[in-house]
Parts: sequence; structure tokens; C-alpha cells
Amino acid sequence: MKVSRIFVTSMCAVSLVSLSACVTDPNTGEKKVSRTAIGAGGGALAGLLLGGLIGGKTGRIVGAGLGGVAGGVIGYQMDKQIKELKETTAGSGIDVTPTDNGSAILVNLPNGVTFDTDSTVVKPAFRDTLDRVASSLTQYPNSLIDVYGHTDSTGSDAYNMTLSQRRAQAVADYLSSRGVAASRIRSQGFGETQPVASNATEEGRSANRRVEIKIVPVTQDDVARARAGQ
Repeated sequence: MKVSRIFVTSMCAVSLVSLSACVTDPNTGEKKVSRTAIGAGGGALAGLLLGGLIGGKTGRIVGAGLGGVAGGVIGYQMDKQIKELKETTAGSGIDVTPTDNGSAILVNLPNGVTFDTDSTVVKPAFRDTLDRVASSLTQYPNSLIDVYGHTDSTGSDAYNMTLSQRRAQAVADYLSSRGVAASRIRSQGFGETQPVASNATEEGRSANRRVEIKIVPVTQDDVARARAGQ
């Protein structure tokens, strides 16, 4: 038996860790330690991760009027949303993964299926898929959403920065037009500054041309702290 499984089993057996220390992962059907249990007493860490949001967390949480997710179910809800996003976007080229140590969800939109070359208009053929992402965001309303634009290193720094900003804004505007509250969404372009692969190859450059949607669930405790910090 793997050490990780022994650890999970031990955590599940010790009821003092948390009343909701173990949950069933809807992606695998296996028991695992919940993100809530892992983060018990870790308010500072949660605050740090939320602090990475564009424009900061406090004003955005209050401005969006979020009620927050109950701490005991946030991990299960995230796993469920990831599973559903993967299923509804299967075959589209979209990649859905946990990020920020499991506290957020990253939806990677590959540039080739999202935009034409040098264009900032979402391709008509991709809109149905993006509609499904928007549907998920409205189904799970207690989260903040960052949209990031990225390019490869071809072209000038200034051009790439502008292109990435306009593409991120185009996706943000599209999500808003499909019913996602604009108060939940912020967008930012990073140009060529955050590559995920080498720009020395076409394959690498293609991977670097992307728009990312980061979904950050907000707990009831996050809401309480934000309101207290107004």
C-alpha cells in the first residue's frame, strides 16, 4: 500500500482532525482528505492565495455580494465542478486542472481553437464550448474569476502585451454576456512574460499562446473576513 493511502486512511480514522476530514472524490470514487481538513486552521494561507487575485480579494468579495461556500463542502464542490467541466468540454482542447495547491481551478483555453491569428474575437466555432464554461460558472456562483491572457515571444513586447490584454478581456466579456456576473470577473494580460514551454519550437510557442480562466471558490469565512476588513 502506498504511503499516501496510509496517510489518508489515518486521517479518515482520526475524527479529531475534522468532522469532515474525509470526502469521496467524484472524479475517482476514492476516499481522500478534504481540502477543508488540510486547510484547517490555515486561514492565513487561504488569505494569501486569495490575495493573488487581480485587484485583491476584499473589495472583490464584497463588491460581488458573494455568500460563500460552507467550509465543510468546498473541497467536494471543487472536485465536482472540475469533473463536470472536464466532461462538458471533452474533445475541445480545453484543459481543466486544480491550481494554487488545490484551492482554485484553472481552465486553459488553447489559442488555436479560441482565436484566429492576431485576432481578439472569439471564434464562432468555439463559442458553444465557452458557453458550457459560463454555465458552470453560473451554476457555482460563490467564486471569483480571473481571466489571464498570454502570448509567445514572437513580435514586440508591447504588441504581445496589448494582444494578451485584449484577448483576456474578450473572454471575460463573453462570459459576462452569457450570464456570469461581471462583478465576479477581472482580466489581465501578461504578454510573453509567463511561458509554460520553450519559445524555441512551434509546439512550445503554441502552448504559450493561451487564455486561462482561474476560478477561486470563496468560503463563508472568506466573506466574513472581507466584510470585517472593509
